[in-house]
Amino acid sequence: MPELSSHDSANPEFARVIEVRQIRDLDSFDFDIAPTLGEAEALARLLDARAVRKLRFAGRLLPIDRGGWELEGALGATVVQSCVVTLDPVTTRIDQPVRRRFLPATDVRGAEILVDPEEDDEIEPLSGRIDLGLVALEALALALPAYPRKPGAALDPVATDGDEPRPFAALAALRDKLGGES
Repeated sequence: MPELSSHDSANPEFARVIEVRQIRDLDSFDFDIAPTLGEAEALARLLDARAVRKLRFAGRLLPIDRGGWELEGALGATVVQSCVVTLDPVTTRIDQPVRRRFLPATDVRGAEILVDPEEDDEIEPLSGRIDLGLVALEALALALPAYPRKPGAALDPVATDGDEPRPFAALAALRDKLGGES
């Protein structure tokens, strides 16, 4: 049975690496991964979150044409972030499907495979390994709100005297107070 490695210098926070040669002859490879407590704390720091309370990434890798692999999975996570208005904790629940296709840079005949990133953002280059933890981390980072806001939190409106804002009014008042002419 192929095993996932939890060591990768490119992803020290949550690596779950499978060597493609280990699964090359399989019809599919099922996975179900979750971070340890220490890894969850490292992920929270990386994501600038207060905490990653839960994270689970489960699915399977299936062989596809040209020596590639297709990943079909589901990501579930509970992350606590700080509200951008009040700095109070905001808990976000993420449940979403994840799909990636890993294709070698060249096909079996040696011809180069060209991928247009604008056309298909689910295609990843295939090296000799697939880091399932990195896929989970990328999907989570993209799913989290960039500006988490506590329900009902709003910025106070800017007080005005009804006139349009005058950005140089304070400078004009200072000039008048100093008795300057310009």
